[in-house]
Amino acid sequence: MVQRLIEWSLRNRVVVLLAAAGLLGWGIYSVRQNPIDAIPDLSENQVIVFTEWQGRSPQIIEDQVTYPLVSNLQGIPRVKNVRGTSMFGMSFVYIIFDDNADVYWARSRVLERLSYAQRLLPADVVPTLGPDGTGVGHVFWYTLDAKGMDLGEQRALQDWYVKLALQTVPGVAEVASFGGFEKQYQLVVDPVKLQYYGFSMGDVARAVRAGNNDVGGRKMDMGDASYIIRGLGYVKDRADLENIAVGNNKGIPVRVKDIAVVQMGGDLRLGIFDENGRGKRLGE
Repeated sequence: MVQRLIEWSLRNRVVVLLAAAGLLGWGIYSVRQNPIDAIPDLSENQVIVFTEWQGRSPQIIEDQVTYPLVSNLQGIPRVKNVRGTSMFGMSFVYIIFDDNADVYWARSRVLERLSYAQRLLPADVVPTLGPDGTGVGHVFWYTLDAKGMDLGEQRALQDWYVKLALQTVPGVAEVASFGGFEKQYQLVVDPVKLQYYGFSMGDVARAVRAGNNDVGGRKMDMGDASYIIRGLGYVKDRADLENIAVGNNKGIPVRVKDIAVVQMGGDLRLGIFDENGRGKRLGE
């Protein structure tokens, strides 16, 4: 049979060449359409729940955040395992689903359960879902090097411009920022002045929180025109914070600058990223 096939191929060279060309074209098309990645995704089908509670120890995070979440997320259908990790100021809960479970169905079920578990957490703690990327989705690192800008300005540029632009790229699940200094207003309260005026740290925090807000009013008609009344109260610089009234002492208003020093600074850093041993603003 092999001899007959060879003889037929020799007598019909044009047909054999056309068939070979067709197979070659079909092979090239199949390779281009092949959905298999160069690095296959072997990670588990999981949904991550991230909770932040700054300033709390790992034991408090475990008792008041991680344990309530883990115990209430175990009854979700098609869940194989639930793992929890507690660290300083942060909690991670990993919900492992069956491999054939749709990831978006799994995320919706976790959100449904989180709406109930939220009631078991402290009032100011809000759990959030992690990005819908996989374990091998970390594909690109870049550094932001802006001439004439310090690390705080570079971090602001990254968070408010570069990051938002990259998140609109199709296929990008998350752009995580690392390094630099996250700018913040810092109030250094004098405990002696605080005691003298009879205020507490809670009073200062409530006054600052309430003083950084816009309020709405009603519409006022004047002649043929209508005007919307609103109060502009968002903090724009240090002077606005310094002039917020904390309370009064013997009929005299006590402002923030009377009991504290307002300064610009960076958020607490628990680590550092750099490029080639030089301090750089990094993004992922």
